[in-house]
Amino acid sequence: MKKMISEKDPRVVQKRLEKNPKLKHQLEQKKKKEELRNVPQYSSALFFQYNTQLGPPFHVIIDTNFVNFSIKYKMDIIQSMMDCLYGKCIPYITDCVLAEMEKLGRKYRIALRIMKDPRYERLPCMHKGTYADDCIAQRVTQHKCYIVATNDKDLKRRIRKIPGVPIMYIKQHRYTIERMPDAYGAPRE
Repeated sequence: MKKMISEKDPRVVQKRLEKNPKLKHQLEQKKKKEELRNVPQYSSALFFQYNTQLGPPFHVIIDTNFVNFSIKYKMDIIQSMMDCLYGKCIPYITDCVLAEMEKLGRKYRIALRIMKDPRYERLPCMHKGTYADDCIAQRVTQHKCYIVATNDKDLKRRIRKIPGVPIMYIKQHRYTIERMPDAYGAPRE
């Protein structure tokens, strides 16, 4: 018995589309409708852009420039975080952030020593490369239990697109936070 090619075989479908442009247009419209129907599912813990599940102890992922600005303004990171949030804070540092700081060289050895303090929790990274912004954005999208501490404009812009993730940054020599429902340390604007 001879084998027959199925009507749904990609080679047959491709030939049919080449002969009939109208059919090709209909297929593209159908794909666009399917794409429009795909709406991402958000957690029930979100109230508008606020994450109601965040509470003490707060888990804060720290970026390299946040540590550098804290040193520049002579601020104790853990104490200033607790003053901003009025609660216990656990600072987390990913392997990528630590590697990024090590790449900066001897000029930032004080920041590196602060980051290796045992009070800071380490988050291991399983991906390739050491680009800290991607690592932080990916981790925060997977688990919305973190607050991101950064002064990097590009990273803040990326994280604002993720609903339910508060951003802590340094403004006017003090820590401020945005997108927190009971943000006592938030700027009054």
